[in-house]
Amino acid sequence: MTRRFAYRAAWFAASLAVVSLAGCGGGGGGDDDPPAPPPVLTEIPDSALASPTAYTEFALGLAVSETAEPFSVEKVSRAPTDDTSEPVDFD
Repeated sequence: MTRRFAYRAAWFAASLAVVSLAGCGGGGGGDDDPPAPPPVLTEIPDSALASPTAYTEFALGLAVSETAEPFSVEKVSRAPTDDTSEPVDFD
């Protein structure tokens, strides 16, 4: 009878450990969550059209992609220009 009790006690202890550890797995831990993906840009933002520098910084900040959709240029009549600033190297 003691051997049977020992098996049941061991099984109960193992089951309790599994259930206890299973409760630790998920949840809303703030630092463990992956960062949210950046929003998909479909058009050039107004902030990028404010000045030539803002336009250049926006263009330099874009990721290279072979699969991204082209931007809508409905808001853009022409890119901002500045005849007095030095040219920016995009390389």
